[in-house]
Amino acid sequence: MLPLLRLAGQGDVALQDAVQKLIEEFRLTPEEAAQRLPGGQTVIYNRTGWAKTELVKAGLVEQPRRGLFRITDRGRVLLANPPAAISRAYLVEHYPEFRAYIEASQQRQAAAEEAVAGSSVELTSEPVGATPDELIDTAAMTLTAALEAELLERVRTVHPTQFEQIVVDLLIAMGFGGGDPEMGQRLGRSGDGGIDGVIQEDALGLDAVYIQAKRYQDGSTIGAPTLQAFVGSLVGNRATKGVFVTSSKFSPAAKEYVRTIQHRVVLIDGEELARLLARHGVGVREDRRIVIKKLDEDYFVE
Repeated sequence: MLPLLRLAGQGDVALQDAVQKLIEEFRLTPEEAAQRLPGGQTVIYNRTGWAKTELVKAGLVEQPRRGLFRITDRGRVLLANPPAAISRAYLVEHYPEFRAYIEASQQRQAAAEEAVAGSSVELTSEPVGATPDELIDTAAMTLTAALEAELLERVRTVHPTQFEQIVVDLLIAMGFGGGDPEMGQRLGRSGDGGIDGVIQEDALGLDAVYIQAKRYQDGSTIGAPTLQAFVGSLVGNRATKGVFVTSSKFSPAAKEYVRTIQHRVVLIDGEELARLLARHGVGVREDRRIVIKKLDEDYFVE
């Protein structure tokens, strides 16, 4: 916040210009400057925006018109004898308006804690340097990671026949066969190298994706011989495309074998399978929906 306040002291400044100057001041590498939150916004832009908001709440910065901000007289007083850094704790201690803003936020948090009373979710004070957007994204990533772990554990316990159907359902959900369930079929052939399912990419059956699905426990590994048998089945079906899905892992030799063959074979291991199931809504349901709203500046344009 202190570097941003100094920039505001130079005259009206746009947020994007401030971001670029802070990238230079912090000597961020292109990779660091490009780091993004899961929502798509860059981290530096998000943190700069929240720093501006909190300086406004403390009365150190004002927004004379849309898209621009500048320092206030109170901000100039602070810059005349600045602290080593401006933190939230510093603003709470020195500026009643900011203290009131934080207290109001804490009251809303207390209401949220009451709303989730009895659940395993623990709402704590935000870590130093984290913006509300980062906290939301971190919580979402934590919940998603937990869901993916549950999914992987669950698919490892289903019957092999059900596992094959899950894989067919997933590929349909991903858009294979135009997303039409009628275009996918579990075949259930037995034996290594057999075809467990097929998805027709066109109504005439001129192009098809063949599937093998191996439901194994953690610790098992799919080796190159199993992949060779699968490719042999593709040759027998005059097919050029295949997807091999397992709830375990592939050996380095299996991965290398797939890279050397002419057939297009995609490998999906257990971790990737869980990510895809969660992403495409297979085997999961929506628990809750939270809508985050922001100020519509266009509404207030005279």
